[in-house]
Amino acid sequence: MQGTVDGFSYGLVTPLVAYVMACLGGALGLRCTARSLQAAGRRRAGWLALGSAAIGSGVWTMHFVAMMGFSVVQTPVHYDELITFASLAVGIGMVGIGIFIAGYWGASGRALFTAGAVTGLGIASMHYLGMAGMRLNGTLEYNTLTVAASVVIAVVAATAALWATGQSKGLLWSIGASLVMGLAVTGMHYTGMAALDVHLHRAAGDPAGESAAALLAPMMVGPLVFLVLAGVVVIFDPAVVTGGADRAPVDRRPGIPAHTAVAHTARRTPARRLRRRGTARHPGSRSPQNW
Repeated sequence: MQGTVDGFSYGLVTPLVAYVMACLGGALGLRCTARSLQAAGRRRAGWLALGSAAIGSGVWTMHFVAMMGFSVVQTPVHYDELITFASLAVGIGMVGIGIFIAGYWGASGRALFTAGAVTGLGIASMHYLGMAGMRLNGTLEYNTLTVAASVVIAVVAATAALWATGQSKGLLWSIGASLVMGLAVTGMHYTGMAALDVHLHRAAGDPAGESAAALLAPMMVGPLVFLVLAGVVVIFDPAVVTGGADRAPVDRRPGIPAHTAVAHTARRTPARRLRRRGTARHPGSRSPQNW
């Protein structure tokens, strides 16, 4: 027996709130990634870790906010707690790998495509693992081509978001990148849901697991508190407040990985200043280019 699936039980409310949550997590995470490009050592790793957790939490929260509007008319839908929260860990972990690749090796060329692919696959993995935690009186079946399309959407949009973040051209670029990331998550989610068919079992009964409403409280309290705290860290970071994170010079010479760019710039700047000072004190001396 074919189940009647409704993905918009509350109209446009859940899709809009879900998109906002995805954009919030993306904005914080990508801003942390952009900030990491101007840092070095432990500070760089700290910013990337915070960004990974922010994006992963935003993606996970978006998914289950959207699932609040999902229902099957003929059967109640419940969720397995262990698998549900395991999807959060998988999402943060895989997105983190992609973010660290972009943060340490630059958001361009092969590194960009690798980071975008891993990040997009992390988003898709979180979605389908979360779907695997559904418990209802039936089985879930997916259209293979539509599932593949959902993964492609996630990978392409995540790659575009990381590219925009790597441009380091200011807050507006980070906001634009977060909107693209939100599009990646919500577009992937609803494309994946369009691939779903539910085949009901003849036997009736209440499936095991927690309802969506029962999971809403911990879902909102945990990740949302974290996103608020992450936002406070980003907003009140001195370099972000003064704009120094966007104006800090970075050595962009070809062949230099992103994780060494700051160090190269720091070593070269004092020498250039000394040369300029020497030229100013001795007007008759040769120009620095001839030294």
